[in-house]
Amino acid sequence: MDGALVAGLDRLIDMALREDLGPGDITTESIVPETLWARAEFIAKEEGVVAGLPVAGRVFRRLDPETEFRAEVAEGSAVKAGAVLAVVAGRARTILTGERVALNFVRHLSGIATRTRRLVAAVEGLRAVVLDTRKITPGLRALEKYAVRAGGGRNHRFGLFDGILIKDNHIRAAGGIREAVARARARAPHTLKVEVEVQSLDEVEEALAAGADIIMLDNMPVAAMREAVRCIGGRALVEASGGITEENVREVAATGVDFISAGALTHSARALDISLEIVEVR
Repeated sequence: MDGALVAGLDRLIDMALREDLGPGDITTESIVPETLWARAEFIAKEEGVVAGLPVAGRVFRRLDPETEFRAEVAEGSAVKAGAVLAVVAGRARTILTGERVALNFVRHLSGIATRTRRLVAAVEGLRAVVLDTRKITPGLRALEKYAVRAGGGRNHRFGLFDGILIKDNHIRAAGGIREAVARARARAPHTLKVEVEVQSLDEVEEALAAGADIIMLDNMPVAAMREAVRCIGGRALVEASGGITEENVREVAATGVDFISAGALTHSARALDISLEIVEVR
């Protein structure tokens, strides 16, 4: 994990632990002796792509710095059902108290990585790059975008501050594509690309005339996308977005677009089924 991601990770983990733990783990503290040691394994219950194991390790270490955690597979690895993903060893109370928070992170992030890998595999051999969007879980943006990268995808802009994307409501507010692009150009650094969302071939022409660097084809039928790519003819990069699924992504990629962005990578990914099993106590 990169340094920028790790920097805010402990605050996020602490918030998640406080939310779950409250004043104390009544069940574990009532049943499990304070001195009991345990070893447990994270086990994949289905096939998928793994992401978030370093987060799980930090969950247990926030509860007890002496806890040992060892990943058995690399981030972004494709695994089969039954694979041991990681081993955690230390005080049994620590393992049991941190279990659900650690699993919630790993299951969610692995689900995103798995869904991303499927879309990336579906467009293999074509030029299109699979991107995420800003349709994320509030507070989990950095982790979810990390999981997309672990799955083989790439990140679109991180937030509103690091990329210009002129959408339909911006265009309405500015009075048209040409004016919106002109205003963005006047304010933006020369190193920053200007992207414009369009919904028709007429708007494609407007965006080209306005000098857009990237044109996003929003919810266009495949035939219209193909015509738009032909019309643009390399004068701008082309992104397809809206309604992207595993079933249609290759057809969309075959139109010749440069990028395919899919909000479903983060907002609709099903958590991967992973369990934590205690395998030894003493």
